[in-house]
Amino acid sequence: MNIIDGKAVSKKVKEDVKAECEQLKAKGVTPGLAVIIVGDDPASQVYVHNKEVACGACGFYSVKYALPAETTQEELNALIDKLNKDDKINGILCQLPLPSHLDDKEVINRIDPLKDVDAFHPVNVGAIMIGDYNYLPCTPAGVMELIHSTGVDVSGKKAVVMGRSNIVGKPMAMLLLHENATVEITHSRTQNLADITKEADILVAAIGKAKFVKADMVKDGAVVIDVGMNRDENGKLCGDVDFEDVKDKCSFITPVPGGVGPMTIAMLMKNTLTAAKIQNGVE
Repeated sequence: MNIIDGKAVSKKVKEDVKAECEQLKAKGVTPGLAVIIVGDDPASQVYVHNKEVACGACGFYSVKYALPAETTQEELNALIDKLNKDDKINGILCQLPLPSHLDDKEVINRIDPLKDVDAFHPVNVGAIMIGDYNYLPCTPAGVMELIHSTGVDVSGKKAVVMGRSNIVGKPMAMLLLHENATVEITHSRTQNLADITKEADILVAAIGKAKFVKADMVKDGAVVIDVGMNRDENGKLCGDVDFEDVKDKCSFITPVPGGVGPMTIAMLMKNTLTAAKIQNGVE
């Protein structure tokens, strides 16, 4: 069993982004990211802070808009419209979830697809479907980088993605398919789940259930990627995979924390860099 070190892989991605950013700056272009956070959800505040730190490390210009929880849809829409027109801003990210009176979908659809560095806009989602995309959703793209870091060739492998969310499950399946894996998606209504997961050469768990995946659900020698971020009965961070139970059965496994998490922000930096290049006509 080998542990996939998400911190090390993400560090390499950010170093590459920083080097490219220096080259862009020499041409007079500084990548710019605007992050919007509405309300005071503690988890969201941590994520936004981490994104600010990463922007600084990569040499980006970044600006944070911390809006009160009672912000109206009209006010939020007006801010997005302003950022869409701001040439200094190449990427716009609105931290989800939003307070319940605001419409996530309306916000996602309002962001200019060329500035949608989360790749949530329907235009970008469609581009991923057909394999002709500018940006990839950050978590699935990060998972692919982690798989590549193992040296395992995805082509021809049986991949099972547990979870069908728009943010992880569905795009994850598409990215694996683009690299010629044979892909199956499981979800809460799937019957005989363990029979399916046991066939996976590559198993990606993204269901939000603490320590759900046990050793009897995993094929010997599988690559296991744990996207889950949960708390166990002792309040300790854990994934969807029971790490201690599964680790000796697989060839590679990601830990939680320190696996997929660091990759998500690294890939956001990569998308923002790409956005700056596209919007400024730089190859």
